[in-house]
Amino acid sequence: MNLIEQIKEATSYIQSKTSTVPEVGIILGSGLGNLADDLTNAVEIPYEDIPHFSKSAAIGHANKLVVGELNGKTVAAMKGRYHYYEGYTLGQVTFPVRVMKALGIQTVIITNACGAVNTSFNPGELMLINDHINLVGSNPLIGENENELGPRFPDLSEVYSNRLRSIAKKVAEEQGTKVNEGVYSWWSGPAYETPAEIRMIRTLGGDAVGMSTVPEATVATHAGMEVLGISCLTNMACGILDEPLSHDDVIVVAGKANQAFTSLVKGILKEM
Repeated sequence: MNLIEQIKEATSYIQSKTSTVPEVGIILGSGLGNLADDLTNAVEIPYEDIPHFSKSAAIGHANKLVVGELNGKTVAAMKGRYHYYEGYTLGQVTFPVRVMKALGIQTVIITNACGAVNTSFNPGELMLINDHINLVGSNPLIGENENELGPRFPDLSEVYSNRLRSIAKKVAEEQGTKVNEGVYSWWSGPAYETPAEIRMIRTLGGDAVGMSTVPEATVATHAGMEVLGISCLTNMACGILDEPLSHDDVIVVAGKANQAFTSLVKGILKEM
């Protein structure tokens, strides 16, 4: 079964479970899944039930697609994602984005929990992604290109929508929430970066580093979708502070930032 057929099979299954036609897709990162609980008239579909979907074993990922309504928009929210470092191919990691597009979604909000490289940022703050650096040495578009999914050589000069970032900054200001803006660096993981690697990332122009988002954003852009990226800065990257990094700490800080994050996303949806 080729990719097009897999997308159609997954899309048909989701459509058989809900009559809601989603306008906006949201991918919720580590510790940020609570936003999906606020959807009304919602239907929850476990990833394991959706044909060709995979499942994350990472802490803080519930492995459910939630389709419903939020602040006047119909939404399909991924309550958790799976990662390249878990051994999945980049095609598997980005498959849900392809399905979102097939469901009719034109706008996707991609979120993550990540480390701050920019020393003017602080744990618990949010960062709007304005660009990214792919440090993994691979790309989800490698391989045969399906022309009906997107062009062979997509332009990545504006992966993260200027329009959506402007809306996000306006909403954040109205809500009194501090948001940073910067470049997200994609690291494969699962090991955290070394202090030397963080110095390299800073030299290259990275403001934050994490283990997700770039594959999904690349595929969404390939598909012609408008992308907003939001990072929750859960820790200072390795070597900045004299303390070891822990995923448990990431989940705790993401949980504390959840209220500001949830309010921001809801406000953005209302203004879109």
